[in-house]
Amino acid sequence: MNTSIEAEKQNIQPDLALVRHSTAHLMAAAVQLLWPEAKFGVGPAIKHGFYYDMELPVALTPKDLERIESKMRELKNKKLGYERIEMDIDEAIADMTRRNQPYKVELLQLLKEKGSTAVAEETGDSEAVGVSSDQGVEKVSFYKTGEFVDLCRGPHVESTKQIGAFKLMSIAGAYWRGDEKNKQLQRLYGTAFNTKEELEHHLWVLEEAKKRDHRRLGQELDLFTFSDLVGAGLPLFTPKGTLIRDLLEEFVQSLQEPLGYQRVHIPHITKNDLYKTSGHWDKFQEDIFHVSGKSGEDFCIKPMNCPHHTQIYASRMRSYRELPVRLSEVTTVYRDELPGTLHGLSRVRSFTQDDAHVFCMSEQVREEALRIYSIIEGFYRPFGMELSVQLSLWDEQHPEKYLGTPEIWHDAQEQLRQVLREKGVEWTEVAGEAAFYGPKIDFTAKDALERSWQLATIQLDFNLPERFNLEYIAADGHATRPIMLHRAILGSVERFMSILIEHYAGVFPTWLAPVQAMIIPIADRHLDYAQQVQQTLQAVKFPSPLSSLRVEVDYARESMQKKIRTAQMQKIPYMLVIGDKEAESGTVAVRRRSGNDLGAISLEALAERMKTEVLTRSDLA
Repeated sequence: MNTSIEAEKQNIQPDLALVRHSTAHLMAAAVQLLWPEAKFGVGPAIKHGFYYDMELPVALTPKDLERIESKMRELKNKKLGYERIEMDIDEAIADMTRRNQPYKVELLQLLKEKGSTAVAEETGDSEAVGVSSDQGVEKVSFYKTGEFVDLCRGPHVESTKQIGAFKLMSIAGAYWRGDEKNKQLQRLYGTAFNTKEELEHHLWVLEEAKKRDHRRLGQELDLFTFSDLVGAGLPLFTPKGTLIRDLLEEFVQSLQEPLGYQRVHIPHITKNDLYKTSGHWDKFQEDIFHVSGKSGEDFCIKPMNCPHHTQIYASRMRSYRELPVRLSEVTTVYRDELPGTLHGLSRVRSFTQDDAHVFCMSEQVREEALRIYSIIEGFYRPFGMELSVQLSLWDEQHPEKYLGTPEIWHDAQEQLRQVLREKGVEWTEVAGEAAFYGPKIDFTAKDALERSWQLATIQLDFNLPERFNLEYIAADGHATRPIMLHRAILGSVERFMSILIEHYAGVFPTWLAPVQAMIIPIADRHLDYAQQVQQTLQAVKFPSPLSSLRVEVDYARESMQKKIRTAQMQKIPYMLVIGDKEAESGTVAVRRRSGNDLGAISLEALAERMKTEVLTRSDLA
């Protein structure tokens, strides 16, 4: 399946999907009027709008988007209808051949021979192909808008007057049917909303997102870098970036270790046999980095950790008295992503998981899932990210995509429903979104720009214990199969950092800021006192693992104003200005990065203020 397209289509509101798909047809109709030779591929609604792939006699420019948009408005004002036309498949093939639409003919031939499911999987455009079917189809539907006729299952709005506000956004290249061996088409992206206000808000979010781009801020704030010699998708973290990683890791540990989680450590390579036994090999072997050694055995670099943790559990027989066994680890995994999909920290080839796996008895599942739920709530609370919950179920129509029997799946899904009922939260259920080994509770966090990100997860797994023959001795003395829970809080540390950088626009709260205070001596004669202030503040200790305050002195031979501007550009929470008055009184003149001047403050009062912000993980006004 064209997974990049599928990813773009997630979480579209039904009414917006209708408007956006109808707008895609309107755009194609406008293009056809401007370039009658145009040949059309597919044009689905996606998460942030719509697109249409097409072959044109010219290479489009941003100016052409303005022409197309103008023509779209002209057609919209004509209040054109979306007329549904049904045809026999052979009649449709003949009609599209006559219209010189080879890509539509190709889709129709595929529909005739393999059915709509095959077309949807190859193109990612389920709207174009009708009801899901693994058998060849005999009839298809088209929609006519003005002079434009398109293969489409619908539905659409009744007429173009019901299309709201829209804007064409960009031009990209896309291989036909996602295959680089095929011709590259031009992909026109657009966005559409019900109202002008919604469109303007979306455009503001996009503009704000550019300002907050974690790739730019990561360089400006010296958090991470990439090297051509190391390779694409393999980030290198600087001391400041590593500090933020460590703080996030320590935060998770502080929440989970009181609940009985124990740390483990596993190697980064393994024999292929591990993943063949787990079932991951058949599902993911194309995404795995393969290595070979002197032994002649086949090895790979680990793309996930759960199979390794099963082997720690299986290292000796367990008693029911020992369960639950809770194993946790923060470790890097590696996946062979396509170069074109890599994007800063959000899509990389090496990423770090705050991974944990719980092995328990069936009667302990509810309590363990609730414990994980409490960790997730505690972790996201300081970031001010609103969480929404989704229960991801298997697709009963395609059991071949999953491991385990229908009975196992139904039982596992019901256990997770019970957890959500006990939490008293609202949730949605989505079929086909489960992991191949079990259902899961997925948590989506909303950032400062109201963008949604799927991050934390609780996954129930009856299958790996079965495949690895994991056992414990039950109270009645019989060997019994444990149940396994997978859990992630951040998901990927790298991806979470990319989200966090953009959520805060690089303005990290005091507890996360790599440098929490910059001491700014006005003249060289104030350097001795500046160093005393630094030593005093650094001596303030916190309960492990929060360590001490992170304070630096600006030794540059620059004006005070320039030093303040530099600290503000680095988004340091506190600037401590020191002159003759402060040195004599044993105080510091405190400025916040926001520009707020707090005036002269004693070192004791400042230390207590910063300590409070670190311990509560929230900045004071």
